[in-house]
Amino acid sequence: MNSLSKSKIKRTQRDYTLGFKLAVVAQVEKGEMTYKQAQDHYGIQGRSTVLVWLRKHGKLDWSKPVEHFLTMPKSKETPAQKIKRLEKALANAELKNMIYGNMVDILKKEHGIDLEKKYLAERSGLPKSKEK
Repeated sequence: MNSLSKSKIKRTQRDYTLGFKLAVVAQVEKGEMTYKQAQDHYGIQGRSTVLVWLRKHGKLDWSKPVEHFLTMPKSKETPAQKIKRLEKALANAELKNMIYGNMVDILKKEHGIDLEKKYLAERSGLPKSKEK
């Protein structure tokens, strides 16, 4: 219980040794806790103190802001716009699939390479049959 009460004590700036800063930064970068959890756990009063430590002593690159545009939509699109975009993507994927199918047929007819058989045998885990 004594160690729990010590971790909740508010600290002053002079308490933050380099070793302490590095330990907090390591815990946050490993994902053991967020920077806000570290502030609460160690009684760090400054709102951005841990963030400053992360930028200064951390191993992650803080020079460029993280862009989350891959997970969020680029803009607010209506359902009709979304359907149109997805239909276009589907048409492109179907065209690509047709082209790849034609390439496999050409390889089989002109060069004697049978990709489908090898692919299906490897995927199924069945032993390869002996050709006569």
